[in-house]
Amino acid sequence: MSRLHSRRSWVESANGHPDFPLDNLPFGVFSPAGLAPRAGVAIGDYIFDLSAAGAAQLFTGDALRAANAATGEGLNALFALGSGPRRALRDALLALLDEASPRRDELLHRQADCRLHLPAHIGDYTDFYVGIHHAENVGKLFRPDNPLLPNYKYVPIGYHGRASTVGVNDMLVRRPLGQTLAPGNTAPNFGPSKRLDYELELGIWIGPGNDHGQPVPIGSSHEQVAGFCLLNDWSARDLQAWEYQPLGPFLSKSFATTVSPWVVTPEALEPFRQAQPPRPDGDPQPLPYLWDDHDQRTGALAIELEVLLLTNAMREAGLAPERLALSNTLNMYWTVGQMISHHTVNGCKLQAGDLLGSGTLSGPQRSQLGSLLELTEGGKNPLTLGNGETRTFLQDGDEIILRARCTREGFASIGFGECRGRVSAAL
Repeated sequence: MSRLHSRRSWVESANGHPDFPLDNLPFGVFSPAGLAPRAGVAIGDYIFDLSAAGAAQLFTGDALRAANAATGEGLNALFALGSGPRRALRDALLALLDEASPRRDELLHRQADCRLHLPAHIGDYTDFYVGIHHAENVGKLFRPDNPLLPNYKYVPIGYHGRASTVGVNDMLVRRPLGQTLAPGNTAPNFGPSKRLDYELELGIWIGPGNDHGQPVPIGSSHEQVAGFCLLNDWSARDLQAWEYQPLGPFLSKSFATTVSPWVVTPEALEPFRQAQPPRPDGDPQPLPYLWDDHDQRTGALAIELEVLLLTNAMREAGLAPERLALSNTLNMYWTVGQMISHHTVNGCKLQAGDLLGSGTLSGPQRSQLGSLLELTEGGKNPLTLGNGETRTFLQDGDEIILRARCTREGFASIGFGECRGRVSAAL
């Protein structure tokens, strides 16, 4: 495991930056003021213009091939190349941005002056349910005597989401309309959701993909990962309660999903890999197609996940956002590799730029709960904020901010940037 944390960059703000040091170099699509979108790399407070660097012939070989594949239309072609060219491009960027290399300030744009875009065209989006504490907490609300259905510990549960309504931080999150069944009623009403919620998730960008009919073996599933992001799967809990049986979420989830705009690569996260936490005694052994010793030794990531809330009243008073939860990706019951192998075992085709969500990653403590559904126990116990406001579910004007960071002694911290979304009134 290389200790690239000791390297410094001629981009001064990168040195000691909590999110984007030289060790990170996440990919994204951005547009400087008045200019067309293009591919870039976050470094400190700046974005390195990958497209301009390619045009300036700063890359050769596989690095050039990868740089040419990254365009303003999206990073799909870069994802499709797989890990080899991506690693070559990262190595070239590490050299170009090292403090010993000549400055190329003309290739930098201040992040604050740029607009960030969805990093890839999403052909398909699948949301999993691998946060076992969330699954148990939600199950207790609806099935107190049987909170976790028996298939959960055998199958990485997921559902097919709506790719067309995935967006980045500046997307509109409009309160959805739909049918709800009020307690005691026998017929539904139609109107805006009154129980709007967020979900704290990890997003996984798919790389090369597989041929239709060809499952991805668990031993090579890690080669399918192009990178990671934060993901907020907005949820209308009252719509969900009425519609989810027998086929699962529909309008309660399809109205909006927000992702963070930077794609953090597997290479940047290498120092933060860990063994998958052992299953509790008595839990079943996964079936052979879901079990690989190497995946169990290295398939988990230690990423600290944070949820913050900024209300209209807090905003007007000049108050900082308030933390609602601090959790970790180590709360995943299934690894990313197991998710991918299960997704494809029936022959399902994954394609470059497809997006997977982990499901809500709550921890076992109240301070680690990744949704209001859990924090307020289905709305029964309102949450009191520091300024005296209360919340059972989200109100118009509320802004949810997700953050993530990896830390380890002796290594530079790696951050994901922010995943932000503000709720607006229904039409």
